[in-house]
Amino acid sequence: MFFNSRRSSVLSKRGMVATSQPLAAVAGLKMLMKGGNAIDGAVAAAAALAVVEPMSTGVGGDAFSLVWMAKEKKVHALNASGRAPQGASVEELVHKGFAEIPPTSPYSVSIPGTVDGWIDILERYGTMPISEVLEPAIHYAESGFPVSELIAHQWADGMEKLSQFPSGRELSINGEAPRNGQTVILSGLGKVLRDIAEGGRDAFYRGQIAEKIADFVQQLGGWITVEDLAQHHSKWEEPISTDYRGLTCWECPPNGQGLAALIALNIAEGFDFSGLSHDSSERYHFLIETMHLAFADALAYIADPDSVFVPTEQLISKSYAAERRSLISEKASLVQINPGSVTNDGDTVYISVVDGEGNACSFINSLYQGFGSGLVVPGTGIALQNRAALFSLIPDHPNVLAPGKRPFHTIIPAMATRDGELFLSYGVMGGFQQAQGHLQVINNIVDYGMAPQQSLDARRFSVIVGQGVALEDDMHSATVEGLRKLGHNISLGSGPERMMFGGAQLIQRDSESGTLWGASEPRKDGCAIGF
Repeated sequence: MFFNSRRSSVLSKRGMVATSQPLAAVAGLKMLMKGGNAIDGAVAAAAALAVVEPMSTGVGGDAFSLVWMAKEKKVHALNASGRAPQGASVEELVHKGFAEIPPTSPYSVSIPGTVDGWIDILERYGTMPISEVLEPAIHYAESGFPVSELIAHQWADGMEKLSQFPSGRELSINGEAPRNGQTVILSGLGKVLRDIAEGGRDAFYRGQIAEKIADFVQQLGGWITVEDLAQHHSKWEEPISTDYRGLTCWECPPNGQGLAALIALNIAEGFDFSGLSHDSSERYHFLIETMHLAFADALAYIADPDSVFVPTEQLISKSYAAERRSLISEKASLVQINPGSVTNDGDTVYISVVDGEGNACSFINSLYQGFGSGLVVPGTGIALQNRAALFSLIPDHPNVLAPGKRPFHTIIPAMATRDGELFLSYGVMGGFQQAQGHLQVINNIVDYGMAPQQSLDARRFSVIVGQGVALEDDMHSATVEGLRKLGHNISLGSGPERMMFGGAQLIQRDSESGTLWGASEPRKDGCAIGF
C-alpha cells in the first residue's frame, strides 16, 4: 500500500518546518530557533527555495498563504498574486493569431507578487525584519549550494526553455544544468535578494530592478511597465471553508483553485468509504469522478472576484454537492462532464510551518511551469512567471484576460481545524494536482485513519483534465483493470514522473499536548524537521 521509502512522522514540540528541500527547511527552522514565529520561518524557507529550487519558485512568481494565529484562533488568507499589466489586450493577441496565450512568451508574464507577499505577511504577523529572514537565502545564492537529486532532474528538463535568451545562462553552470550534488552559485539572484533585504518592497517594485524587468519584457513585445510594478499590492481576504466529517477545511478564495478542493470534499463526504479498501477500484472511482466534476466547475467559474462575480457560496454548499454527487454512477465513469448550473500543470513549492505557540503558516510560492516563462531578466537571475498563460482569450469567459485582472491560479495552501483548534497545516504542490491532492490527503487521514507520513506515502491518482487519469505504476493490477472496466482512460507514471502526483507537506498539531507531527512528500527531495 505504501512506498518502500516510507518514513516515520517527525515529532517535535517547539516548532516544525516541512518543505521540498532540506536546506530550505533548515532556513525556516533557524528562524524558529532564534525566537521567530511560524510566519518568519515560512518566509525564510520560501526565500531559500527561490534559490535552491529555482525552476519552481522565485521572486518573479506569486504566492498565497493561510495564517493561523493561536491567540486569535482564526484563519487569515493572503493573496499575493500579480495582475495583468495595464497594457494587456485580448484584441492584440487574437489579431496576432493566438487562440491561447503562449506560455513562453512575454504575454504570459503577469506582475510578480512574491516579494510584496513576503514583506506584507512579515509586517502583519511576523516578528523579524525581512533583512534577517532573507539571510539564509542570500548565503545559499552567494556562497553556493549542492543541487539535490530530483531538483537536478527538473533543472535539466528546463534547460531548453532557459536557452531562449543568453540571460538564461545565469541559472546554469556554463549553459548546462547542474548535476546531482554539483554546487551552484547564483550571484545575480543573491544581489537581488540582498537589495530586497536592505530596501524592502521598493527595492523590487521601484528603482533599478523594476526598470530591468519592464525593459526586458517590453523589448520582447510584452506589456509590463514600471508603473505596473509600482502599483502592485497584495490583498488580505476572508478564507473559505467547508466541513468534512467534523473537520473544517480552509482554503484561499478565488482566484485560486481552492474552491475545487472544497467542492470535491463536499461531494466525497456523501460516499461511505468504511467498507472500501484504500486501494480498491471502487474508492478510486468515486474520488476520480468527484475530481472530474470539481474541475469542470473550477474551470468554468473561477476567476478574479474583483473583476467578475464568482458564485463561491453556491458552489461550496452541501445541496449543490448533493446534486453533483447524484451524477456519479457506481457502474461507469461519466461520459460527458459539464459544469453545474448556478446563478449569478506546474511547478510550485509549498511550506508548512508551525511554532511552539501553535501559530501556523501554510505558504505556497510558484512560477507556475518550470522556470515560469523561461524569461530571465538579464543581470538579476530573476525567472519571470508565466501565470498569465492561464487567462482565457474567449471574450465572455469569466477568466478572460483584462488589464489589472488576476488570472486563475492553481496554487493553494490549506489548513484544517477541529473544534476551533488548529489540526493540520498542509499543501500539495503541483499545478492541477493540488486540489485533488488535498482531497486525497484528507480522505487518507479522516476516512482511513492514517498517520501524517503514512497519508503522504499512500498511492495517489492524478486527473489530467480532458485526457483521463494517471496512476502510479505500482498500483495493484486489479485496481487498474477495475478502473478501466468502469471506463476510465488510465495511464501509469513511474520514476521521476511520480512528481506529477504532487509534492505534499503536512504538519499536524495535537491541541492537548502541543506535539507536532510532521510529514514530507516521498516523491520530492524535502523533509520535515523540528526541535
